[in-house]
Amino acid sequence: MSFNCRFAPSPTGPLHIGGVRTALFNWLLAKKNKGNYFLRIEDTDKERSKNEFKKQIISSLAWLGIEHDGEEYIQSKNIKKHIAIAEELLKKGFAYKCYCSEQEINKQKEKCKKQGMPYVYNRKWRDAKDLQIPKDIQPVIRFKSKISGNTIIKDLVQGDRNISNSTIEDFIILRKDNTPTYQLSATVDDHEMKISHVIRGDDHMINSFKQKQIYEAMGWSVPNFAHIPLIHSEKGKKLSKRDNASTLEDYKKIGVISDALRNYLLRLGWSYKDKEIFTKQESIDLFDLSGVGKSPSKLDMNRIYSINETYIKTLEEKVLFNFFKEYVSKYKKPIDQAKEKVLLKSMVFLKNKAKTLENIWNNAQYIINDKIEIGADDKKLIDDLSKKVINDFIIEYEKLSSFSRETLEPLIKSLIDKHKTNFKGVGQPLRIALVGTRIGPGLYDVILSLDKTTVINRLKKLT
Repeated sequence: MSFNCRFAPSPTGPLHIGGVRTALFNWLLAKKNKGNYFLRIEDTDKERSKNEFKKQIISSLAWLGIEHDGEEYIQSKNIKKHIAIAEELLKKGFAYKCYCSEQEINKQKEKCKKQGMPYVYNRKWRDAKDLQIPKDIQPVIRFKSKISGNTIIKDLVQGDRNISNSTIEDFIILRKDNTPTYQLSATVDDHEMKISHVIRGDDHMINSFKQKQIYEAMGWSVPNFAHIPLIHSEKGKKLSKRDNASTLEDYKKIGVISDALRNYLLRLGWSYKDKEIFTKQESIDLFDLSGVGKSPSKLDMNRIYSINETYIKTLEEKVLFNFFKEYVSKYKKPIDQAKEKVLLKSMVFLKNKAKTLENIWNNAQYIINDKIEIGADDKKLIDDLSKKVINDFIIEYEKLSSFSRETLEPLIKSLIDKHKTNFKGVGQPLRIALVGTRIGPGLYDVILSLDKTTVINRLKKLT
């Protein structure tokens, strides 16, 4: 059997970070084993499925470098096949028509609730020899689950999982309106797509037991199952869409680099020795399901910032600038081409202490904006001595024939000696005048990144 994995999201909302990690693990395992990674869009919920979410899922995964093989598989296009399999199961005696009314089902649920027991359908129509078929009720089709014995799933992450068949109800495979349910559609599609490994969250464990029975009833090869633990919030609860860091868009907006986020998600619940940073190729070469832990992983924003900072520090400046440009084009105002050249040249110091691309954007405001706004607190720091320092700097700076750290350092030192102060006493007023704040990139970097006219004009405004 060929090695095939799939990621099967529903296009009913933005891509959740837990789903992204599931996609990543499927993609890595497929690529490591020279297999295929498919994307299946499970769009059978017509009311909630939206084309915009489908596009967002595809573009988000591509942004992370998770590219699917072939065309994306659209589940709704295969509904006729799902219905045909339901009818075949019916014919073979592995399914039956259930004519219970909604009222009857609700009564059963209420009874279970009062007894403090989970609801399980009572199998009334399983062997309905003496029951009269009501004329006014459209039936559902239920799968005839095994009543005795046990089912074992040899899970590639969780180990052997064994449950009593009596705990699995006769679940619905075809609704009253003749639409297939998730259990049927997912099983048929996985078989049709020749999926060899089904890797998904461990909240799907019970689904795997149900689906395994459909495989066996149809005489199909059962795929390998792997259930990865869920991602919890920093508070230790199951991560929900209400959490601020639950979707991929949340990370893109704050300027997390795609490679850094992919690296973080790889390490979220998986490890290889004590290695922390992985290239894309290393991720493929080293990934193995045996390295996936059995316990839930906790989302750690500080760790994400730390990995992102490492990438920002170590990326070659041109590569980093391309990430920055992509981020700016989507989330900030456009930058003119002349400024882009200065920014590329300045990336070597703008990235200092930056944990996100947004930090770089903030550090670069003095280059991007022609007019500098100085805050009230910083304005207070410009006293008479500061104005003298700025004025003296302008006089000496205008005399320079070339601009480099080597020509600027003696100039700054002479001002420190002349005004009997220290580096801060000279550097702070100059930085406020040039950047608009006392906090920012190094003084020499700032001066050298601006042209001579801009430096003089900004300084003169404070004298």
